[in-house]
Amino acid sequence: MGSDGLPRHLVVGNGKFLINLDRYGYMRDLYYPYVGQLNHICGYHCRIGVWVDGSFSWLNGPGWDIRLSYAEDSLVTELAAAHAGLGITLLINDGVHQRENIFLKRIRIVSRSGTAREVRVFFNQDFVINETEVGDTAAYYPALNTVFHYKRDSYFMVNGSAGSEGIYQYTTGVKRFRHAEGTWRDAEDGHLMGNAIAQGSVDSTVSLRLFIPPEGEQTAYYWLTAGKTLEEVKKLDGYVRDSGPGKLLDRVKIYWQRWANKEERSYADLPQSVVRLFKQSLLIVRTQTDAGGAIIAANDSDIMNSNRDHYSYMWPRDGALIAYAMTTAGYNEMVAPFFNFCANVLSPEGYLQHKFNPDGTVGSSWHPYIQNGHMQLPIQEDETALVLFALWQDYKLHGSLEKAQSLYRSLIRRAARFMTNYIEQDLDLPKPSYDLWEERYGIFTFTASAVYGGLMAAANFASLFGDDERSGRYRRAAEQIKAGILKHLYDEELGRFVRGLYKDNGAWIRDTTLESSVYGIFEFGVLPADDPRVVRTMEANRIGLAVGTAVGGLARYKNDYYFQRSSDIDNIPGNPWIICTLWIAEWEIAAAKTIADLESPRRTLEWVVRHALESGILPEQLDPFDGSPLSVAPLTWSHATYVLAVTKYAQKYKQLAAAGEPSKDKARLSFDAK
Repeated sequence: MGSDGLPRHLVVGNGKFLINLDRYGYMRDLYYPYVGQLNHICGYHCRIGVWVDGSFSWLNGPGWDIRLSYAEDSLVTELAAAHAGLGITLLINDGVHQRENIFLKRIRIVSRSGTAREVRVFFNQDFVINETEVGDTAAYYPALNTVFHYKRDSYFMVNGSAGSEGIYQYTTGVKRFRHAEGTWRDAEDGHLMGNAIAQGSVDSTVSLRLFIPPEGEQTAYYWLTAGKTLEEVKKLDGYVRDSGPGKLLDRVKIYWQRWANKEERSYADLPQSVVRLFKQSLLIVRTQTDAGGAIIAANDSDIMNSNRDHYSYMWPRDGALIAYAMTTAGYNEMVAPFFNFCANVLSPEGYLQHKFNPDGTVGSSWHPYIQNGHMQLPIQEDETALVLFALWQDYKLHGSLEKAQSLYRSLIRRAARFMTNYIEQDLDLPKPSYDLWEERYGIFTFTASAVYGGLMAAANFASLFGDDERSGRYRRAAEQIKAGILKHLYDEELGRFVRGLYKDNGAWIRDTTLESSVYGIFEFGVLPADDPRVVRTMEANRIGLAVGTAVGGLARYKNDYYFQRSSDIDNIPGNPWIICTLWIAEWEIAAAKTIADLESPRRTLEWVVRHALESGILPEQLDPFDGSPLSVAPLTWSHATYVLAVTKYAQKYKQLAAAGEPSKDKARLSFDAK
């Protein structure tokens, strides 16, 4: 693996073709033909270098000052790389065509020299086609003056232009085998050898040549097409040349700006920085969503360093909560294929597996079928329940009766039948399964709340379609679980809901660890946000899971070991997670009685903005000492939870303003649980 612990600072994609770039603008992951499957770069570096007046530098070399962002409300990058020593600045835009499998790059080269100069820009293609270096071919294609790589049915063609000139020089060669580092080394003298073909573990490098007038600038373009055959990539290459790469990139930018602003919405009193990250988060979630319906957790391949697996899976939990956020924000069409995906992969018994590959096959898992000699289902039941919960929210907001009807038999009824049968009758709670963090086996407040929400959704759908007998059955099962939650998962002495129950020597024991996911108790409708039991629970979390450093934020749970940075558990219960910090904000929004009550969640939204990467990408978690990103970035769930919190904030603000409640200068309501 070519990983070096860097998050992915920029992502561009279209639902079939996804490219991740690092802070130097290097391609590090290329996914095709699905978002998240397969990765044809696998974290290696597709370098960019510049040769000026006999001096050469890669963009990750010394002397470069690099700034990263996106064009406003768009999935086109804006990267500015200045090198004082070379006296040049590169202004780079990247984008993936909104429909075709085409990656486009524009490089405007600005010279600060008083003399005319020749500049050569080098692009290295370090492909690992179909995720293995065995049996790749890289070849020059003279008829088009392009270079292409292929293996089996995966083809990638590279081309470029500078003024009226195409590719200036090219070469192909062996990499990471014996003493060969790769053809990128050949670029460092400003010339490429012109080797026409290489097979095995191979890479390629091409260059573009520009002549820049004194204190002037010139523009170069680079593009990469993907397809199943040589003919397909040739056709796409012709489309770029005929349309003009610059015009296509401008159209990509406009398309995504229209997409991010398609809904008329009020942002209440939220500052511009919060609004900008909201729109960017919508776009980032879109890049991680496959056209076939799989919503992928994350596609940053650097996580492979820590566990030889990755996040490029569709977890039904992440997917459902992301679908809920996106449909709440008005992007119901985008998530419609997700529900069909879930219907197609639902097991015959009516539950969803731990996770899935983007093509619908079952993903890797660490949940066993047998434990301590007892057979068990290797599932997290919340994953099945949350899909129904999200589908009902989607129907409630957008009223797509035909979509719901088409899924009624294949998804809703089958999942609901499973949930009504999968009940521990002596507790009136769902039978044990794995928790949402995939770490513990037991009965959890979050899971039970999600099952309540899923069964209520099924009851509502059954009632909608006049299926009263089933509706009654599902509703009774939901009420049974609610009674079980209030009886067994609420601790009178502690005055709050507990994490869950686990079995020890045949007896059910309460796990009272402070746990952020108990927010499900109000989110999925078991109790209202202002119920005193919910208030006390969320207040306990707000205080007990707060990270006591300048970084702030909230931990997942007390003594979280995942990427743990400190053993000072009282002060740092765990690393701050974006989603868990936002769950407190969601509760504050739901419980707010006055506009003044929205001040705390607004500050949380501003906290998220401050802890995004420079490019606006949100990680899974933060280092509690310096705020740097930990684990994967971007995490789709982080962006979606932010989208949901902003949407709920704006809705609540509007509702309170319409009710004519007291303004901010009045005393803030205390959330004391009296």
